Order: sequence, then structure tokens, then C-alpha cells
Amino acid sequence: MSVMDLFWLFFILSAIQPVIQQRMVESARTRKIAAIEERRGSRVILLVHRQETMRLLGFPLMRYINIDDSEAVMRAIHMTDPDVPIDLVLHTPGGLVLASLQIARALKKHPGKVTVFVPHYAMSGGTLISLAADEIVMSPHAVLGPVDPQLGDLPAASLLKVVEEKPPKDVDDRTLVLADVGRKAIEQVRQSVEELLEDKMAPEKAKEVARLLSTGTWTHDYPITFEHARELGLPVSDAIPEEVLELMSLYPQPVQSASSVEFLPGPRGGDGGKGRVPR
Repeated sequence: MSVMDLFWLFFILSAIQPVIQQRMVESARTRKIAAIEERRGSRVILLVHRQETMRLLGFPLMRYINIDDSEAVMRAIHMTDPDVPIDLVLHTPGGLVLASLQIARALKKHPGKVTVFVPHYAMSGGTLISLAADEIVMSPHAVLGPVDPQLGDLPAASLLKVVEEKPPKDVDDRTLVLADVGRKAIEQVRQSVEELLEDKMAPEKAKEVARLLSTGTWTHDYPITFEHARELGLPVSDAIPEEVLELMSLYPQPVQSASSVEFLPGPRGGDGGKGRVPR
């Protein structure tokens, strides 16, 4: 075998290795999802967005909840018998209000029990979807977030505050228009949250929670922990199945770069893991 033959062999193996690895991960995910569905007798749907899914010319591309996601989730719900429970695993920074509300309303109308699992975080639109569930199961350190509308990179609530505190003559037309849109957006989201919570708590409590979540009470990235969510009266549980956490490990960042987190795999007990270093 010549040097050129070795080069081409190396090139071909290098080209197909990522494809083979991806197929193996997808196969493992399929088996894990099937196992969870069999054990729980449910339809398992995953909505997983990694913040950095690929790189284009060295710049990371972000993924959020979009119309494609809402169409896919609604299709899965439509293909599920009314009496079959739905388990939705959420891992997302949020996204379009329209897409999030479509998913939330479809889940709310499903007759069977709807459980949302939050292994790590479901912010913004992810929280909006979670509010439609009969039960929100969070890991001990998972978080939800406020659902106050954002107009581009500006919080709608902050735009309203600017208009309220400055004389009209000192506010440019674009800011006034954005503030008007922001006022409508906040009211629309507030009403939607109240609608999603109407069968989970008393009307007055639903109104209060909707106000807190949608009107800019906190910054948009404020972490609502399990304890805080329980204080708000949301139907939360911290009994997240280990298999859901294992499933998330099958959604690694596909970016080929060194990880910033490193540890030896496997459980550790009181002996500090002595004698259990992987071989």
C-alpha cells in the first residue's frame, strides 16, 4: 500500500467517523426514549436546544423555539391518542412567543396527563410551555424564567418605563412606537399566562402569578428555582427520573472543541471513588 493509498484511507475514515458516531448517538437516544415510553406508558417528546449547535466561519449559531419546532411538537401531539399521557422534556433558552404559545395551547388541550421535565433550564418561551403542563418536574438545580416580552434586545417593560419617566418631547418616535407595541405585547402574554393557569389555581392567584411573570418584575434571565416555583403555586415536583437525565447526556454539543467541564464518569460514594476509576 502506497503513501497515497494510506492518505486516502485516512481521509475516508476521518470523513465517515463523525457520521458513524452521530448514528450511534441517535440510536442510543431512540432506545432510551422507547424505554421511557414503555415504562411510563406515555408519548415522549423532546424539545432540546443547545446554545451552541454548530459554527459558521468560527461564529457560534444559536437555536431557539421557532415555528418549525411548534409544527413538529403539534404533529406529535396530534399523533397521540387522547388518553395517552405526554411527557415533554424541555431544555431551551426560549424563543418566539407565537411558537411557544402554539405548543402550550396544544398541550393544554390534550386530555391525557401532560408532564414537562426540566433537567436543567427552560427559560422564557420554555417556561410558557411548562405552564400548560399538569405537572412540572424539575431537577434540584433546574430553573424556569420570566416570560415578559422582549422587543429585539429590549425588554418591553423597560421601554414602558422610559416613556413614563421622560417627557414626551424628549422621546423619539421609534421609542414611542416600540413602547406602544411593548404595552400590547405585555398584556397579550399576561392574558395567555392567566389562561394557561386557570385550571391550576384560584383565579386571583392566577392573575397575580401572570402579572409577576409577564410584566418585568425581574430581569428576563432571572432564575426561578424549584423552591420559588413552588412558592408561586406552580404544580412542580423535584422527583425527576434518572433516565431523563441520562437522556440529556445523549444530546452533547456537536461543536468540535475542547470542553470547559471535565470529570471522570461514573457515580461516586463515600469512599471518594477509590478503586472505581474507569479502565
